[in-house]
Amino acid sequence: MKRQKLALLAGSLVAVLALAGCGKASDTATSNSAAPATEVSAAAGDTGSSSSGTAGSSADTAGSSSDTAGASGSAGSGSSAASGGAGGLTKAKKNYTIALVSKGFQHQFWQAVNSGAKEEATKLGVTITFEGPAAETDIDGQLQMVQSAIDRKPDAIGFAALDPKACVPLMDAAKAANIPVVQFDAGCDSEYPKNISKTDSLKAGALAAQHMAKLMGDKGKVGIVAHSQINSTGVERRDGFVNEMKQNHPNIQIADIQYGDGDHLKSADIAKAMIAANRDLTGLYGTNEGSAIGIVNAIKELALPAGKITVVGFDSGQTQIDAIKSGAMAGAITQDPIGIGRSTVESAVEVIEGMPVKKVIDTGSYWYDKSNVDDPKIAAVLYK
Repeated sequence: MKRQKLALLAGSLVAVLALAGCGKASDTATSNSAAPATEVSAAAGDTGSSSSGTAGSSADTAGSSSDTAGASGSAGSGSSAASGGAGGLTKAKKNYTIALVSKGFQHQFWQAVNSGAKEEATKLGVTITFEGPAAETDIDGQLQMVQSAIDRKPDAIGFAALDPKACVPLMDAAKAANIPVVQFDAGCDSEYPKNISKTDSLKAGALAAQHMAKLMGDKGKVGIVAHSQINSTGVERRDGFVNEMKQNHPNIQIADIQYGDGDHLKSADIAKAMIAANRDLTGLYGTNEGSAIGIVNAIKELALPAGKITVVGFDSGQTQIDAIKSGAMAGAITQDPIGIGRSTVESAVEVIEGMPVKKVIDTGSYWYDKSNVDDPKIAAVLYK
């Protein structure tokens, strides 16, 4: 009788342990590349070589990013979403192939997304490829990459849309090929993708406006140098900022909104033109890394005294971090790109294995300035 009870107890323990191994998991990993895609085989335990582009450069840099952990905690004023990939998946059932097609990788943001995706791929034991067009205006080039990914018949595709409408036929093609799609950063106007891992850009734009208003004493005149009027991130970061100003800061006027495609040279020219046309301009907001760096460079080229124009940026990168520490920029909103990469790969594996996924995973946004740039919680979501 004792033996039977012991056998029954042992069997129950095995069943509990087996169920615990089937949960969801959280951290992430990636590899970057223009065309062709860089393959990362997690089975081989590849950690990749470091590939860090110069901040604000519009030239494309292909290659694998180094693995970087990026647990995001809420610090300062930001949304309190956990870092992407917050499930409990510890290992994929097999070495799946996941093709990730990004909006680009000329900015360090994409290098960080790549790093997070690669880290998660290594953890879960899957193989990923990561590619993006040479410029974030190259919609046709990106669509060709998605078609090539479909032709390779991976187990899943991760996609960040440059144009939310142009990608719809390719989502239909992925559906016809029975290849599941998860999205990251910016979505496609298609019902087929299973979910998206991204920053809530409306909330992040509003957060930028709140800090800009406070820095300007709740009055003045602001110009916006945005990176896109098509892509959802550009539209929402702009609209979140504008709506916050209109609704809660009526004494701050939006003087102008122009689009520099995220190119720091083009954005610098736009900023200089805005300053020339609005001599009483007191603030400039750049909606991504290239836009913000362009603004900083414009002010430097015009030799304007520090503080004459309050500059607020978006994303991070060494150049923005240096500008904030020097006082050339008041502060910026950072995302958790590593968390986005992790969450995307984890979601892809979960979808492949028939597990439920959250439709929208907000990986968080955070304000940083000279006072908290070295805070460990902020440092965890900054990329250089």
